[in-house]
Amino acid sequence: MDHSPRIRTVLGCTVLVAALGAGVTACGSSGHPLSAKPYDAASQISFSGPQKGRKANPDKPLEVTSQGDEGRITDVTATDAMGRYVAGELSADGRRWHTTSPLAAEAQYTVRVSTEDEDGAPGRKVLTFETGDPSSEKALKVRFGPEGGTYGVGQPITATLNKAVRDGKSRAIVERALTVDSKPEADGGSWYWVDSKTLHYRPKEYWPAHATITARSNLKGLKVTDSLWGGASKPLTIATGDRIEAITDAGSHSMTVYRNGEAINEIPVTTGKAGFETRNGVKVVLGKEYFVRMRGTSIGISEGSSDSYDLPVYYATRVTWSGEYVHAAPWSVGSQGAANVSHGCTGMSTSNAAWFFKTVRAGDIVKVVGSYGQEMDPFGNGFGDWNVSWKKWREGSALTPEGKADPAVQARLSPAV
Repeated sequence: MDHSPRIRTVLGCTVLVAALGAGVTACGSSGHPLSAKPYDAASQISFSGPQKGRKANPDKPLEVTSQGDEGRITDVTATDAMGRYVAGELSADGRRWHTTSPLAAEAQYTVRVSTEDEDGAPGRKVLTFETGDPSSEKALKVRFGPEGGTYGVGQPITATLNKAVRDGKSRAIVERALTVDSKPEADGGSWYWVDSKTLHYRPKEYWPAHATITARSNLKGLKVTDSLWGGASKPLTIATGDRIEAITDAGSHSMTVYRNGEAINEIPVTTGKAGFETRNGVKVVLGKEYFVRMRGTSIGISEGSSDSYDLPVYYATRVTWSGEYVHAAPWSVGSQGAANVSHGCTGMSTSNAAWFFKTVRAGDIVKVVGSYGQEMDPFGNGFGDWNVSWKKWREGSALTPEGKADPAVQARLSPAV
């Protein structure tokens, strides 16, 4: 029996048909064994899939083998319900085919097996099966943030995982499955792994004004690690409003507020004094509180010391989790526009603070320049994401620019010639 591949014979016939047209129809009627109608090869192959009425374990590879010595497998394709191919490998002797990429959980697959017997007669068998659902303990789920609503153009999208993902290959699988779309389109966009459970997404520049942004997870069913599978997650849709930017120059004690690039107000302010300098850099509005009781002890100032304070504060717009606000400071009106006397917050008159409170929303930009304070922390104290250069931000991704597309999967898997 000759087990050599017959692929060249088939291709030669095809070339001949293309070259000679109708005059070569004898190629299909000459009795060539591969021109015959394929027979049911069910008795010729063995399949490692589940028994009838059961679902396959997605943790186990799929295997198709040739039975006996009178036939061989010539070709196998396995696709899911969406037409995506599963990578696999066929042995050189045509006796065994097995998957080389993981199956998805809770998916339906169709396997098409082509064979030939010892005389070269073609056979074909089509198999279908479904994979089961791994235990919920193995499910990797994503919670997108913030909550749905309208935000400023500086609002990052966050993805919080319920389980840690540490190695680069697994992170790449997760990252490819998390999509963010903006209409109108943003300038670029990339995920940044803040830690093993947290990712942030932002474009190269701020989001467009009046955009609709949708984040989705396509992780369901994907094998992330040997013990972790993607679970179902809810998508998120948010909108952006006008582009509001508040730029505070601590050196000139002034804040200029812009709407869509046009200055709409200039406000005298006071920022942090020596030892309590306001942080430089871009911050994002985290929320607004009409009334906050501010105490020096909350930032490490001893009660009763010369810097101690306990004050009722109104129209407080929060920009860091550690307690930096833009707020009304009627006690320092004499210094506003002239000196920096606060303990790190940006203070202004009550009327100006009320206007600012009404004008901004979560996600709007508050930038400080000219301060002797430290730079805003990119993560951990609010949203300082915009202080990371775009080059550095891209380095926080598990994907290289070339790696964003999924690797090509071989569609036709035949023995080596």
